[in-house]
Amino acid sequence: MAIQRTFTMLKPGALQRRIVGEILGRIERKGLKIIAMKLMQIPRDLAETHYAEHREKPFFGELTGYITSAPVIAMVLEGEEAISRVRLLCGATKVDQAQPGTIRGDYATQTQLNIIHASDAPESAEREIGLFFGDEEIIAYEDGNAEWF
Repeated sequence: MAIQRTFTMLKPGALQRRIVGEILGRIERKGLKIIAMKLMQIPRDLAETHYAEHREKPFFGELTGYITSAPVIAMVLEGEEAISRVRLLCGATKVDQAQPGTIRGDYATQTQLNIIHASDAPESAEREIGLFFGDEEIIAYEDGNAEWF
């Protein structure tokens, strides 16, 4: 299994509903390591760049409006097959298709107000990490002291 890095973002609804800790716990219990994290208010131009592949879709304005409406938590996660693990942990994007036990299945209430974003491929992970984090903000570390806990 390959060690990968992926980009994940907890969207405004996760912060507004005070469920960040529960979601972070799920991520960590899945064996993923947080190597960068920040609370931020996304500017409109960054939101539009991040979601550029959806620019021509009818929901683009709603999507960028929602993501810029309140703070988000942007993260870089690392672990074995991190991209697919996070995607499975998140569940389906559409709220009526998200299975119980997934983050979206347990917490999402509306598809348009999705609570989490996860990169879908190595290329998008690299691009999204570069949009939100500089190299100096990513802290790679060993889990050598994990046995102390």
